[in-house]
Amino acid sequence: MNTDLVRTAVIVPVWNASQHLDRLLPALANQSLQPDEWLVIDSHSTDDTVQRFVAAGARVETIPPGTFNHGGTRRWASHQVSADILIFMTQDAILADTESLRKLRDAVLLDVNVGVAYGRQLPRPEADIHEAHARYFNYPSRSRTKVLSDSARLGLKTCFSSDSFAAYRRTALEAVGGFPIDVIGSEDAYVAAKMLLAGWSVRYEADALVVHSHSYSLWQEFRRYFDIGVFYGQEDWIERQFGRARGEGRRFVISEVKHIIQLGQTWRIPECILRSALKLLGYRLGWIHKALPLALKRRISMFPRYWESLDLS
Repeated sequence: MNTDLVRTAVIVPVWNASQHLDRLLPALANQSLQPDEWLVIDSHSTDDTVQRFVAAGARVETIPPGTFNHGGTRRWASHQVSADILIFMTQDAILADTESLRKLRDAVLLDVNVGVAYGRQLPRPEADIHEAHARYFNYPSRSRTKVLSDSARLGLKTCFSSDSFAAYRRTALEAVGGFPIDVIGSEDAYVAAKMLLAGWSVRYEADALVVHSHSYSLWQEFRRYFDIGVFYGQEDWIERQFGRARGEGRRFVISEVKHIIQLGQTWRIPECILRSALKLLGYRLGWIHKALPLALKRRISMFPRYWESLDLS
């Protein structure tokens, strides 16, 4: 395929992103692939985010902060550009080399059946042991293409994807109805699952690199997995179609304990086990969220506005 004929758009939802722009903007400017369209969706930042993106050449659209929705905003943004390949990024995903955008775009063009490709996320230089291990475990060094039949072996992991750095084939995205507008999060897993069921494949491109990780407290981990549980509880068709995680949590804990031992920090093992227990508890509470009081769900969730806008109590 003549890639010169393929139009690419980069779409970045942002809010008060100034702290990341000293790294993000130069990384974007130095890419060997410069997008045909560059759209920034700003949720009324109060710092200099908008001015700096405009000065860098981006088209900036501002939306009321109360209207932001992980799926709905991305759905709206996809309709504001006309490109063939839509690369979604988050404001704190820093392109790790000059070929990151090109390699991610080319991963979609690798095969006509690839509907979405997501890149490898590396831990921040200052990441602690838990933050770094999560990236090494979920984003290995080997690329692979996932298809529906892999669910017999991978379960829910088959539709794992991350739109912190992902490229979507427009025709595939539109074929499955685009991003959902009413999910609490995990819109990337939702789209990947829809694509797999429709016969598309999901590509993990380990050579397309970004630096992107988060340091979560124990409480934040619990809240995050509560929201993930809410998502899979509401979208239970995903588990019916793909099966459960098939021991993924156990493998993660074993891998992290080994990682801790290798680094000679065995005193961190109890925290590792506690952190994993809180993730599991949060996830299971999320699954049964319909039995919980609305006030409690708002307190636990990382997206309390979601519960204000939907009658899910």
